[in-house]
Amino acid sequence: MPSTPSRQDLVAFYRAALAGVNGRRAVASALEARGPGTPPPGAFHLLAIGKAASAMANGVADVRGEDVAGGLVITRAGYEDPRLPERIPVRQLLAAHPVPDARSLEAGNALVDYLRDAPADARFLFLISGGASSLVERPAGEQDPAALAQFNEWLLASGLDIARMNTLRKAVSTIKGGRLVRWLDGRRAHGLLISDVPGDDPAVIGSGLLAADRGTNPGGPLPASLPPGMTRASAPPDADIFDNVHLQIVASNAIARRACVDAARPGGWGVRVIDELLTGEAEQLGRRVAESVIDGPPGLVVMGGEPTVTLPEHPGRGGRMQTLALAAAESLAGSDCLLLAAGTDGADGPGEDAGAIVDGGTIQRLRRAGFDAALSLSRADAGSALAAAGDLLQTGPTGTNVMDLVIGFRP
Repeated sequence: MPSTPSRQDLVAFYRAALAGVNGRRAVASALEARGPGTPPPGAFHLLAIGKAASAMANGVADVRGEDVAGGLVITRAGYEDPRLPERIPVRQLLAAHPVPDARSLEAGNALVDYLRDAPADARFLFLISGGASSLVERPAGEQDPAALAQFNEWLLASGLDIARMNTLRKAVSTIKGGRLVRWLDGRRAHGLLISDVPGDDPAVIGSGLLAADRGTNPGGPLPASLPPGMTRASAPPDADIFDNVHLQIVASNAIARRACVDAARPGGWGVRVIDELLTGEAEQLGRRVAESVIDGPPGLVVMGGEPTVTLPEHPGRGGRMQTLALAAAESLAGSDCLLLAAGTDGADGPGEDAGAIVDGGTIQRLRRAGFDAALSLSRADAGSALAAAGDLLQTGPTGTNVMDLVIGFRP
């Protein structure tokens, strides 16, 4: 008879999922397999962008470090690897996430300048992961960091899903929506991508730096007027400009879920996977997820996706997974069920918490500390309440970013 999984077991399953989509391992495996997104033998220039950029670049150093002629690694501050430039000849640039700042503009200009200055016969390997939309930008019109930050703060508070947000980001960018390819000037480029979007669409990952914009606007047409300080960019390039660009997905949420299941099954518990991605408002979704755990069969259930949160004017602490977890805790109160909800990049929202693990006693613990779950949710301050309950989960940078994971258990 299998024992009941503990909170530590759920964390172990979550970490196994992260290991299954680790950027360093995923890139090294793709290079060894010589898939369509990998350059043929010989020298190339390396351009890595995203929260997993340093980890992915280490994968290149492991397998084909001698072929790197130079490059840039652009990542979130705190996610860099100080030892990476000792392994391969690259320069690391740090920028802001989730709200871009002046460093994001500097990184966008540095990226374009690197492509312009590279030799006419240069080949490129791009490594792109989630977070790239914030970390590099080169807006149309005036490069105003304050206006860019205000635009992105509005997007993040809007409750829009990632595809819709990135559609709007493309509308004001000279490098997103495939426009970066113009600076390749016909030179060959390969790309290995870690997907943090539903459908694993390269045109949505990182707002489609290297992928043709199909002309679709999920969620409706673009607004007639853009926020102050933002200018509409020129039309995306024609499809034939992408003939020399070859892209490959090397990690995704589905792969992470499979790795989680593989880690959990030897314990003898029943394990089921929900293939439909979690979407919609995190608070309402948390209650539905908790009810499905309580009403479902005994054992573990593994889910993934990327809910949204519509923020009040002055939000508190926490992100979408903490919001989902606190809402779930209300439904789990008094039960003997467990639920882990966490981002895969190690940062759920602007803070340093990856997510939370809640159980039937979470609400009682936070009440003893003077918190009210409903009030905390209304203030977008789930993180403060979960901290008081002792339920927050911290991992630090994970080297990947494939949306979010939720692991539930019913005895």
